[in-house]
Amino acid sequence: MSYVDAVLQPGEQVRAIGRLHWVIFLRSILLAVFGIAILLAARLAGPQTQDVIDIVGGIVLLIALFAFLHAWFDRGITELAVTNRRVIYKRGFLRRHTVEMNMDKVETVDVDQSVAGRLLGFGSIRVRGTGQGIENLKRVAAPLQLRNAITAR
Repeated sequence: MSYVDAVLQPGEQVRAIGRLHWVIFLRSILLAVFGIAILLAARLAGPQTQDVIDIVGGIVLLIALFAFLHAWFDRGITELAVTNRRVIYKRGFLRRHTVEMNMDKVETVDVDQSVAGRLLGFGSIRVRGTGQGIENLKRVAAPLQLRNAITAR
């Protein structure tokens, strides 16, 4: 059961669910491409250096695997939901960090998107409320739709 499902109050309905964008996997993808390029370059190298280059390529691929697993885990433990009563943000697995803001306390919702973010559909969201705010949520998929779900009353 997700955190959002566990904390819903009677009569509270989920309007939108936010997710981290697939771009969080970009580092691992680039590392994997670099590792494969190193392994392919090892085939062109002489036999005396091929073993060393194979080891370096294998290490880069191993780092890419760890980067992928970290991004996958991070995406899995982050929850963002907009209900008809509040905005809910949860992050963490063993150590949990949650922020919940009632809709009547929301003042503004800031959306920041780079050029790449606009092209690929991701951005950062900051929900500002009376007296507090939800920290900057980075690399969120479809940030404008999420903002619209928050600001629509």
